[in-house]
This record gives sequence, C-alpha cells and structure tokens, in this order.
Amino acid sequence: MEPLEVGVVRLTTLPTDLDLVGHMNNGRYLSLFDLGRFDLLMRTGLWDLGRERGWYPVVANATISYRKSLHLWQRFDIESRLVAADDRAMYLEHRVVVRGEIYARLLVRGRFVKRSGGVLPIAELFEAIGLDPAAVPAPDEWMTRWADDVALPPTKAPAPSTWA
Repeated sequence: MEPLEVGVVRLTTLPTDLDLVGHMNNGRYLSLFDLGRFDLLMRTGLWDLGRERGWYPVVANATISYRKSLHLWQRFDIESRLVAADDRAMYLEHRVVVRGEIYARLLVRGRFVKRSGGVLPIAELFEAIGLDPAAVPAPDEWMTRWADDVALPPTKAPAPSTWA
C-alpha cells in the first residue's frame, strides 16, 4: 500500500480484552493500535527496509481519547494512517471504528532509530521509500505543542523521579 493510505485491520473484542466492568480495557487499545502500526509497516514495505538497514520504529508520545465502549464479541476496525511529519518524527492517527463511527482515537508521535545509534531523519526515511516529504502535511500547531509539553528529558539527561 502507499504510505499515505489508510490501513484497516478488522478485529473482534475477545474475553481477554475486557476489564472488570465488561468492556474493552482502556490499556488494551494501545496494544491493538500497535497491530495497526505493524500493518502499515508491513504493507508499505517499511518493515523489511528497516530490518535491511538497521532501523526500527519507536513511539515517542501517544494520547488517546475514548468516545464509546467496545463490548464482548463486537466487531471493529482499527484504521491507521500517517497524518503528518516534521524533521524528526511522524504523526500517526489510529481509530477504532464500528460501522463507520469512531469509538476511540489515538495520536502517536513516532520515530525510527538506528541500531547503530541516533534518530533517523524523516527526510532520509521518506527518500528510502520514495515518498516526497512535501506530500506529507506538517503537524498542526497543537500537535507540536502537545509533543513538547509531554516530552521527557533526552535519554542522556537526568530524569529523577521526584514528586513535588
């Protein structure tokens, strides 16, 4: 599939997905959205390319909003799409959709890192898959602000766990 297409994975809510209230556990959504990202990686060829070149994807930030509950044996789709990019990260949107209606939505800011160390520049990634960076929208201002606001210190900086 092309890098800007919407990927769709059809699933069913299973007993192991449920919380004590009887609907999909809120944390389970994140694991299922991983399936959407993996589907995109596989179907766009990025997974094989990354393995070849020593690149792998990581999630830097994620935020989810819930609208309606999923219940046992309910069929739903995970829709996933690259929605924006800047020089260091890609922004993907994942949705849980039932009969065309959004039940939950996740925004993920992700990067590719090199096994040899460092972050892969998005321009290099897009060049490798033949995607014109101009074809991918820049993140909305709120997305950039959100990523900055929730960021933890860089990996080589101290990050002590102190409670104020």
